[in-house]
Amino acid sequence: MSKIDLFRPKAVIFDMDGLMFDTENLTIPFWDIAGKKFGYNIPPEIVLKTVGISAARSRVIMLEEYGDNFPYDDIRGEFRQIVINDIEKNGVPKKPGLDYLLDRLSAAKIPFGLATSSLRETALFMLERAGVLDKFAAVTGGDEVENGKPAPDIFLKAAEKLRCSPSDCVGFEDSPAGLRGLHAAGIKSIFIKDNLEPPPEVLETVWLRCRDLQEAAGFLDIRDFNLKKNGLFIIS
Repeated sequence: MSKIDLFRPKAVIFDMDGLMFDTENLTIPFWDIAGKKFGYNIPPEIVLKTVGISAARSRVIMLEEYGDNFPYDDIRGEFRQIVINDIEKNGVPKKPGLDYLLDRLSAAKIPFGLATSSLRETALFMLERAGVLDKFAAVTGGDEVENGKPAPDIFLKAAEKLRCSPSDCVGFEDSPAGLRGLHAAGIKSIFIKDNLEPPPEVLETVWLRCRDLQEAAGFLDIRDFNLKKNGLFIIS
């Protein structure tokens, strides 16, 4: 299949926006809608600078762009409400292969968790609306750690919640910040591109790059060794 050997992780950690759900492409224009209510234009190229990082780091970027009087918290609150309203009306757009991969991991009894820069409350809402919340063993939001991505904190906390050593985990990410965080945490990373192409030095840290989540499933040893028939273990 590849020069990459199959690897059976003891746990899997997922990013959310842009990786599990096609929410970044959906919501990038919402920043401009929210900004206009306060007299600001926020084009996509500015929003893309904040992809995958914490709210605190996003605030710094926005203040550098618009000045110290920029009402970041007010606009972010408005943005969040627009997103919630849209998701409640139209549902959560899932990335290709998500349900397939989650079902394979569940069948193989490999626990998986979430490590997102979004608020934990937002993450729970998104997972519930997508119909996958009950499949996740742990959910970690950006508000649960002091240092957001690209620091390793959120991934280390996610691994701790999953009761697994970071070196025994695999992490899925779409952003350069997330990939940096996985590498710093000592977690094998699987990169699936959404909007941003990481710089070469970040790509060098990536364990595996895949087209989508279904393709990634083929590189993980997630066969079910626990099925039993006529007293014998079988592999599915």
